[in-house]
Amino acid sequence: MSDAITQLATALDTTERIIAAIRPDQWHNATPCAEWDVHAVASHLVLGHRLFVRALHGEEFAAGSRPSGPPQITEDVRTAYRSSADELLAAFREAGALERLIVVPAGRVPGQAALYLRLVEAVVHGWDLARATGQPIDFPEEPVRTALEFTKKRFAQQPPGPGPFAPPQPVSEGAPAITQLVGLLGRSSADLTT
Repeated sequence: MSDAITQLATALDTTERIIAAIRPDQWHNATPCAEWDVHAVASHLVLGHRLFVRALHGEEFAAGSRPSGPPQITEDVRTAYRSSADELLAAFREAGALERLIVVPAGRVPGQAALYLRLVEAVVHGWDLARATGQPIDFPEEPVRTALEFTKKRFAQQPPGPGPFAPPQPVSEGAPAITQLVGLLGRSSADLTT
């Protein structure tokens, strides 16, 4: 089995533990994602997993398409997250999934790149949820480093101009990989230092 799939599974499991520890009074806490509360970030992860499963099974999505307003699911977030993560991993494990081209809102990408996009989402939004709910951030180093390297390469290929993230934020030299990753994806200096 692909090492990348193992790293994705690890990141998904870590984020699941964060979601499982969210208290009922924390679902509406603000997050580092402007305009999204904890429930919206968790919903975004669930809906993203489901979208990528559909894409891996041949459904195409318009490049750059994004839903308007904060994402919201009505079912139990914890259950929905686990089932959508399991479905995502199963779809990536299907024969040929990492080699085939799929169309997602980020554009037409090989399955391997789609896997890395989900890895970045799991790590960064897991970080967002942990920050918003006062939980420790304990992602294993390997998936975080992989997510950071993929993000650096992806950013180098992007044309200048507005994108789905806030501008990169400065981080101290020698900062942990997770701090570099979330700073690259626009988490504010205040989010990085508190």
